[in-house]
Amino acid sequence: MTRSYLTYAAPAALLQAALLVAGCSPRDDSAPDGPRVSGNDSEAPPAPVATVPVSGPERTILALGDSLYAGYGLGRGQSLPDAIQARLRAGGINARLVNAGVSGDTTSDGRRRLGYTLDRLGKAPDLVLLGLGGNDVLRQLDPKVTRDNLAAMLDELEKRRIPVVLTGMLAPPNLGPDYAGRFNAIYPALAKQHHAPLYPFILDGVIGNRALMLLDGVHPNASGVARIADRLTPVVRQALTDMAGR
Repeated sequence: MTRSYLTYAAPAALLQAALLVAGCSPRDDSAPDGPRVSGNDSEAPPAPVATVPVSGPERTILALGDSLYAGYGLGRGQSLPDAIQARLRAGGINARLVNAGVSGDTTSDGRRRLGYTLDRLGKAPDLVLLGLGGNDVLRQLDPKVTRDNLAAMLDELEKRRIPVVLTGMLAPPNLGPDYAGRFNAIYPALAKQHHAPLYPFILDGVIGNRALMLLDGVHPNASGVARIADRLTPVVRQALTDMAGR
């Protein structure tokens, strides 16, 4: 990302009311898509049109996160990993995204299942998208716990030599400047320490825009997912390009 992380502070005010109303959704392990939500923009935007033929070896990308990855309230094929995959393939990249988003997951949950999820894949993924922390904020967990869990996951991925793109979260200001300051510092610090690309605030440009959100005010609808994917895909594409150049 070229913009300073500080430019993402403004959306936190919008996040405040949203998190108080609904959080990052109750845990739902029944299906990766999560339950339907009234007011869902059920018709997904048109798939990106391919500009070049898909070529090259298949690149597997594991998306490990919470409801914002799982596609809470959306139909099958409308999740953020689906949208990113479509954009990468439209650009000629032979990408396959594995959606390991679980609604309600905290960083502790993600830490517990990371190794199992990687082992289940058989072959190590070429890249991991890591997006957890929203539910830690909802439950007002100590930011140190969040940081320790994310650091442990990044350490594990580093040990396995799997590159990571980190998608961050912001704490709402109603939790106080001390909490917000400690929490918001986690993602840029860890990204710098582990040399991982960072998309600082996953809901940037979407939260607060009713046309892009479900009625709960927290989760993006299909159009919101498309907006996030438009912004996040170049970060993922660059990570894949950097890998190929090593």
